[in-house]
Amino acid sequence: MDSETLLARITDYASRPNPYPLYAELREAGPVVRQADGSYLVGTYHEIAALLHDPRMSVDPRIRGEVTHKPPFLRLDDPEHHRLRTLAMRPFGPPHSPGRVDAMRGEIDRITKELAEPFEAGRQIDIVDDFAYPLPVAVICHLLGVPREDEPLFRAWSDALVTAADVRPEEDTTETDKAGDQARVEMGGYLVNLAEQRRGRPGDDMLSAFANEPDPALRLTQEELAETAVLLLIAGHETTVNLITNGVLTLLRHTEHLDRLRRDPDLLPRAVEELLRYEPPVHMRERIPRAEIDVAGTVLPEGTSVVLALASGNRDPQRFPDPDRFDPARPDNEHLGFGGGIHLCYGGPLARLEAQAALGALIPHLGTARLVQDPPPYRQSAMLRGPRHLPVQL
Repeated sequence: MDSETLLARITDYASRPNPYPLYAELREAGPVVRQADGSYLVGTYHEIAALLHDPRMSVDPRIRGEVTHKPPFLRLDDPEHHRLRTLAMRPFGPPHSPGRVDAMRGEIDRITKELAEPFEAGRQIDIVDDFAYPLPVAVICHLLGVPREDEPLFRAWSDALVTAADVRPEEDTTETDKAGDQARVEMGGYLVNLAEQRRGRPGDDMLSAFANEPDPALRLTQEELAETAVLLLIAGHETTVNLITNGVLTLLRHTEHLDRLRRDPDLLPRAVEELLRYEPPVHMRERIPRAEIDVAGTVLPEGTSVVLALASGNRDPQRFPDPDRFDPARPDNEHLGFGGGIHLCYGGPLARLEAQAALGALIPHLGTARLVQDPPPYRQSAMLRGPRHLPVQL
């Protein structure tokens, strides 16, 4: 059956420019479709949302014996997940640091204006390398307290980790897994070393806050600090690069909305929500049932791989009217762009702020801009989907 090869076809690099017809095929085949490799693919909005909130669904790869080291809290279940996520959140957001993200607004505006300043008419730019990558990297470096000059180091580490985390059915992932583990160790060591340098000499950054936590009960162990800092550094820029780049690509394909946003910049926050639905930076998430779970008449066996196709749920006509239409003023837009349940992306408020500032700074320069290449070359990852380059003629 063709439906049994859907995951392999969706993750095939040839589908990267436009996986959406395959997602439509997935929803047509049923809420849940078993794949040839024994995994299950879920593509409808209400079923995905329910599974994201189901405590029987695990994210911990150790329950299948895939890894022995303790993963970051993104791949842990409660109560471990809750403890570590709470500790990681303390220096980042409410209730302990309620002004942290909002206080970044001025810095984000300053960086976006600085990056967009050289964009003059007649020039060709690459939205990724010239803008969408440097912005979130500068922001997360500032937040964590990582020197910008070390950015080339963690770009290579990030690439290895993103490749290792990708969903790749029917592929031997031994080498990429090994490279990912190596990158995790090196990057974790680098960040722990930075934090240690701040012990007793804190700055106004998150690594300082982790290293100088006065309450022993709230301190991260060295291993937890390494995993948490690696996660924050990668999650803090990888997805936002895709959100901004996919946003520019979408607006240049729908120039009537580009004009509308230029005339009415107050619409930008809603436009960003629509981009998170229409072209989300994260396309799928994997879960592992701790027990048999019945979903719409299909039983998900305990311990099997279940791939939740978030991007497919975002285009489900049962939830969103006319879902393949980009509508920056779309009402009732409760998308799956940041996941859901206990693992809802806690960097969401920062990503929204960065995307709004980025598009606000770019839109004045995109009046007569055109795409040099459409579709552009995409990154390898099917899970974190976005262009690797986006050449634009201003």
